[in-house]
Amino acid sequence: MTVPSTISDVERDTGVAKETLRVWERRYDFPQPLRDPFGERVYPTEQVVKLRLVKRLIDLGFRPGKVIQYSPEELQALAEKAAEGNKTRSRAHHPEMQIYLDLCKSHQMDALRRKLSQALLVMGLKSFVIDLVTPLTAMVGDAWASGRFAVFEEHLFAESLQMVMRSAIFSVPQGNANNSSAPRPRILLTTLPQERHGLGLLMAEALFAAEGAHGISLGLQTPVPDLADAARSLGVDIVALSLSASMNPRQALDGLKELRARLPETVEIWAGGNCSALRKRPPAFVRVFQLHEIGGGIADWRVRVRTQAMPLG
Repeated sequence: MTVPSTISDVERDTGVAKETLRVWERRYDFPQPLRDPFGERVYPTEQVVKLRLVKRLIDLGFRPGKVIQYSPEELQALAEKAAEGNKTRSRAHHPEMQIYLDLCKSHQMDALRRKLSQALLVMGLKSFVIDLVTPLTAMVGDAWASGRFAVFEEHLFAESLQMVMRSAIFSVPQGNANNSSAPRPRILLTTLPQERHGLGLLMAEALFAAEGAHGISLGLQTPVPDLADAARSLGVDIVALSLSASMNPRQALDGLKELRARLPETVEIWAGGNCSALRKRPPAFVRVFQLHEIGGGIADWRVRVRTQAMPLG
């Protein structure tokens, strides 16, 4: 007999936050947890399986209220159809992309890391992130969403990619290779407490390094008061946040507003990712960038700094 999962188990297994599970329970009447002898929520296996499918579709851009009432079979079919379109577009972007997925799927992780490292040497860090890593991570996400990748295989891929990218970031010469006299922004990178996805943040950190910025990473899920304290203590110019599609847009907006209120006015807030709060109507005080726009964002920041430093009269 299968033991029901606790709410913490479900959060870890599906990537759906505990608070979100409770909201869905009230709003959509799903999931429908049982209660253990202590009155705590526990979730039958079939509900956990369906929650995984719902999460896949949310990552593909669907709204929970549109899909949560579907059966597991309907959810699986919808995920496969949506992911197939994305997979076709991703393969067209880079004809050799499938090789990386095949290495991961066959669990040849040493070979995968070697191939990624070779591509990095040939392409350079900036092109590696934008032209290879960005579409490749989309393909891996699609493979997971359609059920072709197990959760642990997605984790294996992410871990291998992070190892390669962290080594590359560490190897970038200090300062700006293009112009050593250019202003060098100090950028604090992290995510809000509700955001558990960190690959986008690491990709941004790599691009900041390639542009000659000084990146300082706090890792994931930093409480806003602590983030503001760190920004003040470290004297940063910019706080950069990654907000993925799985981030609740209301929580994202609330966190951004609280952060703006706590930061010095001179510290800019930059954000990127697929959170709907950034796509629809982002706050005016947040500069929103796609990864390929980071270079232009750094160039514009340098222009602003030089302009502010010019003597009057």
